[in-house]
Amino acid sequence: MIGRQLLRSSSSVGANYRAACRARSKAEFHSKLSTVVEEADEPAFWMEVLIEAEIVTKSELTYLLDEANQILKISSASRKTVSNK
Repeated sequence: MIGRQLLRSSSSVGANYRAACRARSKAEFHSKLSTVVEEADEPAFWMEVLIEAEIVTKSELTYLLDEANQILKISSASRKTVSNK
């Protein structure tokens, strides 16, 4: 169940980013990028749940958790850049 939620939330980030790239205006791009930022945090949450529930070890997810946090930072910085222009 948690694994499915992780898969769904992870793929949602990509789908929403793709939608942002197809935005028709700066305002729409910012709005869709805001959704990406919101959605980008969810995979990290589910990975942390898997670790806390001792379903997987932290070492097994360290790389993916780091990647998820980097995606969150990049999308947040992109949204901030769009806001400042």
